[in-house]
Amino acid sequence: MYAVIKTGGKQYKVAKDDIIRVEKLDDAAQGDVVTLGEVLMMDDGNGLKVGAPLIDGGAVAAEVIEQTRGDKIIVFKKKRRQNYRRTRGHRQDYTVLKITEIGGNAAKAARKAAPKAAEKTQAPKAEAKAEAAPAAPAKGAPAEEKTTTAKAAAPKKAAATKKAAAPKTEAKAAAPKKAPAKKPAAKKDTE
Repeated sequence: MYAVIKTGGKQYKVAKDDIIRVEKLDDAAQGDVVTLGEVLMMDDGNGLKVGAPLIDGGAVAAEVIEQTRGDKIIVFKKKRRQNYRRTRGHRQDYTVLKITEIGGNAAKAARKAAPKAAEKTQAPKAEAKAEAAPAAPAKGAPAEEKTTTAKAAAPKKAAATKKAAAPKTEAKAAAPKKAPAKKPAAKKDTE
């Protein structure tokens, strides 16, 4: 069983459990299952199917192993005898995929894996909210006093910085402006 898929402007021949490196898939995180729907040709054991240009209902499911970058390449331009040299570097972003399913069942497998991935992403958010919640006040100390003192201290600091900045601007505004110096007139030759 194999399929020819198209992604990122390139075509790949894949079989189950193959690991391929494709152009970066932006919406895929590590561990997600993605469905590649652009299947050009597929051999599912029942015979070879060729699309015109795509196979209807054909899909390939793949698990995202990692988001990575390729090796750095150097782009060097030169024009001889013109003192023109330019050097640029580039690193391409890639997504590494492991093919898990080929055929019509691939879309079903991706839908089943989608809720599991959503649970994984929501759990850290709940933990972060719990950490962000303020701690309970100590026994005997009223919570209202602590918040009011903190709120009252913040405006005082801001007012103090404004007062310190005000005299400097007034001094600059009060200073008289000098007129630009004029050059003496050129002497005329009377001879």
